[in-house]
This record gives sequence, structure tokens and C-alpha cells, in this order.
Amino acid sequence: MVAPSGDQFEISGGGYRAVVTEGGAALRVLEHQGKPLIHSFDEDAMSSGGRGQLLMPWPNRIRDGAYTWQGRELQLALTEPARGNASHGLVRWVSWTQEEHSPHSVSLVHRLMAQTGYPWLVELRVHYVLSADGLTVTQSATNLSDSPAPYASGAHPYLRVGDGPVDGWELTLPAARRCLVDDRLIPVGLEDVEGTEYDFRVARPIKRTELDDAFTDLVRDDDGAATVLVRDPASGRGVALWVDERHRWLQVFTADPVPGLARQALAVEPMTAPANAFRSGDDVATLEPGEELAVSWGIRTLD
Repeated sequence: MVAPSGDQFEISGGGYRAVVTEGGAALRVLEHQGKPLIHSFDEDAMSSGGRGQLLMPWPNRIRDGAYTWQGRELQLALTEPARGNASHGLVRWVSWTQEEHSPHSVSLVHRLMAQTGYPWLVELRVHYVLSADGLTVTQSATNLSDSPAPYASGAHPYLRVGDGPVDGWELTLPAARRCLVDDRLIPVGLEDVEGTEYDFRVARPIKRTELDDAFTDLVRDDDGAATVLVRDPASGRGVALWVDERHRWLQVFTADPVPGLARQALAVEPMTAPANAFRSGDDVATLEPGEELAVSWGIRTLD
């Protein structure tokens, strides 16, 4: 019997252990000294709520699945039919091929074929590596087509510092602005978080705040990294997620509408572009023929 997510690739190092799946190249398990850092899914189950999945060649949503690229009108399949959106890219459920697997790292590759709505051949790679500094994930794309392709990427880990709910956990989110959305979760503007319930620039409990919001204007360290911290004051456990300078957006989600996940973990989603970016053009990369783009993010314990 093969697991619903296909082959399982286990790696370890620096006190960390992770399991990555063939299906979607998803991060199924991440733990430190036996304590989970993400909300995993069982080996005999498929991912739900986007747990651990990679979002390529775009993260989040595209309104009506329709966009125009360099004068060409394109139509994607609607994978979020209730809202009429194309959601979270094209590779969440496809098979990825092992390229390298060592005790401490694994690399998987998927050749995304030209198709309706995205008529470019793009080779996608992901490299997961564990060390004493935690997990580092590098996602890359190479345009193998003869014309420029639009591209953005994201990922969907749910951070965990206990059994939940998240209400008592403290969140530090170094972001000055929040994306406002309509009832289809499509951006309509930005607002400063100052004076709102969405200002987590200084650590404070999440309490009953419901989050499904993209944040930007991230405060960064000298290396260009922005870091989100989640802590449980009761246990002292904590986890950090960092993103590099190409990730200008973080989607934060308390999963209130997701059965079995609601407020049990906190999704912190690295994104290089916001929702609807293929339509708006906001932070979309233009991948020229033969060009490669690589971005990185990671997770580490705060214990």
C-alpha cells in the first residue's frame, strides 16, 4: 500500500527531524527533540487545509482564474469554485521526483508542463536541509520556454507550539501593513496596522483574533531576513519562521473555517507576491527564457 502522498523522504540533523512527501513535495513533519514544530498530517492521510504544501507558480488566489500577460489573455481552471478563484498554484497534488537524498537534506524536482492558463514549461525545484540552525527551504524555478513567464511562489506551513488553541500563544509579526480583501479574499487595498487588532509588531497573545490576512512592509535584520515568532507562555515553547528579502508578504491564518484545524495551529505562509498578483502585477517576477529564480525561508525552534 502506497501512502496517499506517495513516497516519504525522512531527513534529520541538529536535533531536528523532517519528512517530505513525493506528493506536492510537501513538508509533512517537522520536529525538534521529538516535539512538533508544525501541524503535520498522518502518513496514511492526504494534506488538508494546505498543510505543508508548496504554492508554485503562484501563491494565494487569482480572481476568476483570468489574467493578461504581455497582451495575451489567459484562463486557469477554478480550483476554489465557491469563490470563483484559481488558488495556490499548480503543483500541490502532483508527483515530484527525488533528485538528491542524504541524511540531512532532500531535493525534489517537478517539470511543470505548458498547459491551459499557464503555457510555459518551467522546471521547479525544492531543497530541504536540516542543521543546528533548523530547517532551510529553497524553492527555485527555471523557465525552459522561449518566452517570458510570470512567476511567484509560496508555502503553507502551520506553526505549532503545543496542542492549541492558539488563543493563548504570543505572536510577534514584524509587519507594518495589512492587505484588505473583499468577500472573495481578493485584495482591495492596504492599511497600516497601527492602532488595530492586527498589530503584532510587539509580542502579544493572539486571543480571539481571527486571521486570514496578508501582511507586508516587513522589518528585516542586517541580512535581509524577516522573522515571525510564536511562543506559548505556559510551556515556554517557541518557534520562529524566517523569510529572505524576496518574500515581501506573509499570510497569517488561524484556520477558523477549516474542520480539524481551526485555531489548533497558526499558518504563517511565506509569499513572494500577494493574492491576485497575476492580475495586478504586484511583485510578480518575469522569468526570462533560461532564467532561474531561487528564494529561501526556514523554521527553527526557540526552545
